[in-house]
Amino acid sequence: MELRPIRTRREYRTALRKIEVLWDTPNGSPGADRLEVLALLVEDWERKHYPIEDPDPIDLLKHVMEARALSRKDLEPYVGSRARVAEVLNRVRPLTLDMIRRLAAGLKLPPGVLIRGYDLKRAA
Repeated sequence: MELRPIRTRREYRTALRKIEVLWDTPNGSPGADRLEVLALLVEDWERKHYPIEDPDPIDLLKHVMEARALSRKDLEPYVGSRARVAEVLNRVRPLTLDMIRRLAAGLKLPPGVLIRGYDLKRAA
């Protein structure tokens, strides 16, 4: 089994085609081992060439609310009053460390994303 690091876009596309061929290989077989190694090589290539940045904290909150069908009221135990939730979601007030801790624990959100800086709107 000759495997090498992926160095070019052509090698990347070839590896993807090989993965597709090996996809249904039975576990424990040499093909499954090759599939696992190819997947690691592709993952490394993609991490270097197609990095995905962490989302903006407020965009993450809005996405989680939509995905979990949460209302602004559902955020009150973690953020504070209805007005405070509105201020945070409208980017008028930043998330505090206590809010981040409560959101991370209560909604199982990654604190590393919530703590990232983001732009606030100026109050009128």
